[in-house]
Amino acid sequence: MNQNLIIPHLFRTEYTKIVAVLCKTYGLSNIQIAEDFVSDTFLKATETWSLKGVPENPTAWLYTVAKNKAKDTFKRNDLFHDKILPELKTTANHESLELDFSDENIEDSQLQMMFAICNPINPNDAQIVLALRILCGFSPQEIANALLSNTSSINKKLYRAKEKLRSNQINLAFPGEDDLLPRLNNVMTIIYLLFNEGYYSTTTPQTIRKDLCYESMRLLLLLLANKQTNLPSGNALMALFCFHASRFESRTSDNGEILLMHEQDPSNWDNALILKGEEYLNLSAAGTTLTKYHVEAMIARWHADVNADPIEKWPSILQLYNRLLQIEYSPITALQRTYALAKVKGSKVALNEAKKIPLDDYHLYHALLGELQKNTNKSAALEHFTEAIDLSTNEADRKLLQKKFDDLNTK
Repeated sequence: MNQNLIIPHLFRTEYTKIVAVLCKTYGLSNIQIAEDFVSDTFLKATETWSLKGVPENPTAWLYTVAKNKAKDTFKRNDLFHDKILPELKTTANHESLELDFSDENIEDSQLQMMFAICNPINPNDAQIVLALRILCGFSPQEIANALLSNTSSINKKLYRAKEKLRSNQINLAFPGEDDLLPRLNNVMTIIYLLFNEGYYSTTTPQTIRKDLCYESMRLLLLLLANKQTNLPSGNALMALFCFHASRFESRTSDNGEILLMHEQDPSNWDNALILKGEEYLNLSAAGTTLTKYHVEAMIARWHADVNADPIEKWPSILQLYNRLLQIEYSPITALQRTYALAKVKGSKVALNEAKKIPLDDYHLYHALLGELQKNTNKSAALEHFTEAIDLSTNEADRKLLQKKFDDLNTK
């Protein structure tokens, strides 16, 4: 791999590791200093490797430079003794705080960073921005592109979120036994939201952001690799991710148009991921608590089964949606249930249920109302498709909805 390719790749994979280890050693309040160290390290790599070539072990080279840069900085000024040492509340000097880049310490540092970033003192949107920056290595510009924002706004949000962690003296550490489960639930919520944004982007013209989905899966694997955080709910969430990711290649056409489930070519589904999803779903059955991740994974499993009998499939999916609404009600889930209801009991029953859902400003709500009425009330269906087109912020969605409108209008 040449320099132009390897440095962006290493930045994505090693940035978060080095920042996490630095923060574990010198304190989370110094996260900005840690980020500056890592940025300087990659800048030096760019300059040095362009002259001397990529070293035999580029990752080890980065770790060594980061270690030396930290030591040199503390020798040159009073930063360590004036700011970092008092916060660490230790009598050790900087020589004794050797940066440990062993695999075990890197994984522990990243896990602890995950819990710190997903601390509920920051709102969910700030946690997502921090996760993209610190846990996934996205630049402020990439975050702005992913969330349909601008770099200035993202930088401000990052600064405020970090300042909140600093002022509340949040440290890198596993929560205590009593706090572990609720904090772990919060971590999984952020990973879940991050995957959802990638799987169906609500903020960008690009419908699917595979990079966000794969980063979510990587972060979840870190949780599952640790005995303290490997819980049935996490395995259920990974099963859900695997089933969804198995259909990535079939969700859009060659020209970028969205393909609905019945339009997708199952031969393009990733069977290895489906089998992996089955494995995680089986592991998730070890517990006694049924979470929303379990139910969503079982729904996704039905959709990933190309040989499923429709007579059995849709009543089963409807029952699962009923259970999901009992666990955690949301209008979006109620909307998804309505589609399954239409498959089981017909469009008229589903339409009556759909009209009770308060989603008048949501384009997919009007898209479903259009679908449910296209065979019984053409004018009403056309009105809903028009409303859906007007409300949609996604170009691929607009194209699909326009096609539905045109097809119905020409009948």
